[in-house]
Amino acid sequence: MLDLQGILWEDSPWIFLVMTVIFGGLAAMMAGKALARSWRPLPLLIFYMAIFGFAIRFLHWGLFQGSLLSVHFYVVDTLVLMLIAALSYRYARTNQMVTQYHWLYRRTSPFSWSDRKAA
Repeated sequence: MLDLQGILWEDSPWIFLVMTVIFGGLAAMMAGKALARSWRPLPLLIFYMAIFGFAIRFLHWGLFQGSLLSVHFYVVDTLVLMLIAALSYRYARTNQMVTQYHWLYRRTSPFSWSDRKAA
């Protein structure tokens, strides 16, 4: 069995799951959806999640005595947030394109679309 303590989380997998994946992930998901709906570019989302990663590290430190200035755990938390936010962004953007421009585009997956002429 692969032991991920020290790689993904500091002390407890439950703290990582609840704080980073659930609470942080829900906020990242809402941010991704909001940026897609306002037609903002994806690099702006990456920038916002880099800032939000600091907030999640602060909560780990303040609530659970985690390390505040750990670069490793900041990167792990931020990558999880960026992944969730990017998936939410892409899903919302796909819905926008196939709903608002239904005569031009068709959905090919939950995260992509293609030209109707190509079909």
